Amino acid sequence: MIIKPITTSNAPIPGGHYSQAIVHNGLVYVAGQLPIDPKTGHKETGQIERQAELVLNNIREILLAAGSDLSHVLKMTVFISDISLWGRVNETYARILGDHKPARAIVPVNELHHGFQIEIDAIAATVNK
Repeated sequence: MIIKPITTSNAPIPGGHYSQAIVHNGLVYVAGQLPIDPKTGHKETGQIERQAELVLNNIREILLAAGSDLSHVLKMTVFISDISLWGRVNETYARILGDHKPARAIVPVNELHHGFQIEIDAIAATVNK
């Protein structure tokens, strides 16, 4: 059984004891990503659209490092601090994912670290090359 941890400097480096992603049996399991700019370390707590875009970009970079991409996402789980923001998140999500519609769960939570309003994790298939 081969389990391959993924690390890329193009996404925030984990602040705890976990990997950005794990690849196993042709699947990529991406850890929950927060709206942190990997280049500057800036923790985005402004508009939810910007937070969602940053999180999805971080997921994209991790998937690329793992031999996958957003078009191979099978499922995402979106944790959101205020369900009233969902429409705005969904618009950003749809713009970035385009025609691809993976399975998805939306989980309202009371609060997230550092005042963030969103966290997303993902499961994707690797790209056979």
